[in-house]
Amino acid sequence: MFSGPPSTRTRRPAAETRQAILDAAENLFYWHGITATGVDRVAAVAGVGPTTLYRLFGSKDALVAAYVDRYAAGYREWIESLTADESRPARERILALFDGLVTVTGPDAFRGCLFLMVLAEYPDPTSAAHASAQAVKAWVRTRLRDLALELPGRDAAAAEATSDRLALVIEGLYASTAALGTEGPARSAQELAILIIDAH
Repeated sequence: MFSGPPSTRTRRPAAETRQAILDAAENLFYWHGITATGVDRVAAVAGVGPTTLYRLFGSKDALVAAYVDRYAAGYREWIESLTADESRPARERILALFDGLVTVTGPDAFRGCLFLMVLAEYPDPTSAAHASAQAVKAWVRTRLRDLALELPGRDAAAAEATSDRLALVIEGLYASTAALGTEGPARSAQELAILIIDAH
């Protein structure tokens, strides 16, 4: 029985299809918003049918959680790559992180902190996406505290105070860049970090 012309859609392994969907979701969710982006749009950009997307992820919420988890893993690896070299003084490693943040928040490449946007769109703390985004923020705070403990003359209390102030500068850098661009108050982030590190 004739069933029409053969499909021109290339069959991909499930893992490859999953990556294509996550790639599409990351771009669309980040630049256009999660709520504003429908599953059909993600599927179309990924070159799959909505049925395939649901088969691999189950729901939009599960897709969002997977998107946040994947981005979070890369974000942690990126911060580790900037701060893990123990042959360098902790001060240099902290400032390397701020150098990196300035680089990735440049014009036309940054809409805002992905994790803060997820927390705003998924305010329910029991949701997987919210929990994943919050965990990243907690991890950054811990990483900064570990680095601060390596600074000269810092006991645990002083290191915690230093790391919390640095974390606030990072959040301010993200928010100010999104609102006022790189030439706004965000340009003072590195200077503030130096003042905090050297204040002890």
